[in-house]
Amino acid sequence: TNTEDAFFGANNPAAAAFVGNRMDLGVDLFSPIRQATNTGGFVSGHSESESNYFFIPEFGYNKMINPNLALGITVYGNGGMNTDYQPIPGFGVNLLGGTGNLGVDLMQLIVAPTAAFKVAPNHSIGISPLLGYQRFKAEGLDSFGFISTSPANLTNRGYDDAFGYGVRVGYLGKITPTVMIGAAYASKMNFDEFDKYRGLFAEQGDFDIPENYNLGISWQAT
Repeated sequence: TNTEDAFFGANNPAAAAFVGNRMDLGVDLFSPIRQATNTGGFVSGHSESESNYFFIPEFGYNKMINPNLALGITVYGNGGMNTDYQPIPGFGVNLLGGTGNLGVDLMQLIVAPTAAFKVAPNHSIGISPLLGYQRFKAEGLDSFGFISTSPANLTNRGYDDAFGYGVRVGYLGKITPTVMIGAAYASKMNFDEFDKYRGLFAEQGDFDIPENYNLGISWQAT
């Protein structure tokens, strides 16, 4: 139900009708601290990931074409994850028995052009086509080659990228001068397969973003 910025494409496109003319820039600092321990098999040890800080940029722009119609765009990173575990000293292999460093790197970027229309003075609907780009790499997983459907496309293939698409629709309503309600739904984003890692992911490298929805209510206390 937020109408304070132009990042509506990432949550509820209907909010664009109430945002006005504006542009917003931002960056999030994402810092997941990860560590892992293996006490079974022929590898025993503890390791901490050396990738702990990630900057996720975001951009939003909105233009009121007339009092009831808004056109805008939101560009944002959809999380992402990177791990980098060093080989265990004394073993010469990583925590999962593979050679070299162990880890994955995933980045997802989404561009959401948006149109919103006020169907009544205090109610709006909106739609955002979702255009996505993602890239991925994995390393150090060669010990799983014997159970992979494609061992040559399991690990250490460098970066692979994929493009995808989906859509987000939303509704926003000002029920009273201080109470707003909102709802939005995003379809599954269908992406191309990661061909270089079709031996790692299910369905020959398929890695889609699942559908999701949100419901919200806000109350302006003062």
